[in-house]
Amino acid sequence: MGEKIVVHGPTAVNGTLPVYGAKNSVLKLMAATLLAVGRSRITNVPEIQDVTIMAELLRRLGCHVNYDRGGKWVDIDVPEVLHHQADYDLVRAMRASVSVLGPLVARCSAAEVALPGGDAIGTRGLDMHRTGLEAMGAHFRTEAGYLKATVDGRLKGTEYHLSYPSVGATENLMTAATLASGTTVLENVAREPEIVDICQMLVGMGAQIDGIGTSTLTIEGRESLHPVEHRTVPDRIVAGTWAFAAAVTGGTVFVKGAEAEHLSIVLDKLRAAGCEITVAEDGFEVRGPERPKAVNISTFPYPGFPTDLQPLAAAMNAIADGSGMITENVFEARWGFTAELERLGAYVRLDGHHAWLDGVESLSGAPVEAKDIRAGAALVVAGMRAEGATEVVGIGHIDRGYENFVENLTNAGAAVERHMGSLAF
Repeated sequence: MGEKIVVHGPTAVNGTLPVYGAKNSVLKLMAATLLAVGRSRITNVPEIQDVTIMAELLRRLGCHVNYDRGGKWVDIDVPEVLHHQADYDLVRAMRASVSVLGPLVARCSAAEVALPGGDAIGTRGLDMHRTGLEAMGAHFRTEAGYLKATVDGRLKGTEYHLSYPSVGATENLMTAATLASGTTVLENVAREPEIVDICQMLVGMGAQIDGIGTSTLTIEGRESLHPVEHRTVPDRIVAGTWAFAAAVTGGTVFVKGAEAEHLSIVLDKLRAAGCEITVAEDGFEVRGPERPKAVNISTFPYPGFPTDLQPLAAAMNAIADGSGMITENVFEARWGFTAELERLGAYVRLDGHHAWLDGVESLSGAPVEAKDIRAGAALVVAGMRAEGATEVVGIGHIDRGYENFVENLTNAGAAVERHMGSLAF
């Protein structure tokens, strides 16, 4: 027995779909509040399971957390004395829990963070987190499944070049650097809008950061930071999901609350697929074609095509006119969902980090399993283009990244249901 989403297709989405704060930002904003004693408020917070998990993690570290789902805000009251252990049960449930490492090392001169779990989409080690903090004076050891860090006194500013623009490593190193003594220069950092969002919140807390939005951050350490109220940047991945839903189903969707400039390359690919895109002040509209054209896509760190939208692009190419190649350059194990897409009738050929999809005119409903957050969303979207019923299990993944996923699609005309039931396979 388990919850599942049942999609009755084919059906199109038409109407307005909302976008709230970014999952990939708000969790890190919550972790960053640990840097300042007192009460910080984060607004435009999505109602998703991962926020609940992060709130519990912060409570275990000694914070008082009030998460108002309806008001879309979370208050975090950080004490003078923090606990510094992030427990395995929470870190394995949500990899973003690792983002407390930098703030804890900076505030407590110690941290114990369980080695993470998260989505099964590829290797995401902590090497750069560790070596970057070591360059600032931290000492590490691994013991009983925990990465344990200690600092003799205070972290020290340093120069560190990331071998890859890792979002997680950038976050941990820049948050730690805000309380280090002296100047830290971080090169080849991630440039995602969510990184910019965290930098802007840190500046609001009193941090000195130059180069925001570029590949080099220069951070002048402060003795202390102060609490802040900060609004979370809109979720570009949710916005992209709604955009691809219109492209796949041939519907027309206004994506309300989105920032089109954060999705420039995605919208360009959708235009190439035959979509009409109209940008407005408070979002953008996507008018999908009767059948999209296949496009070639390669994922890269921002400002490249986001890996989190790769499964949605695959769903579009699966029913597109023509053949398209998708190259995954970020997570090597992200192709697991294609076996589920094939259960719906898609034709996929895999070769290393390439997937070649020959578009078919129609898909057919079948039982499938969501392996991660974005794959789950992609399978639901593909199911809306399929003939008959598609049953998607493993939907706890979807809940981690999408607020009211089924309700929003239903309001836009999709025939989507969520209920308990036995597994269909």
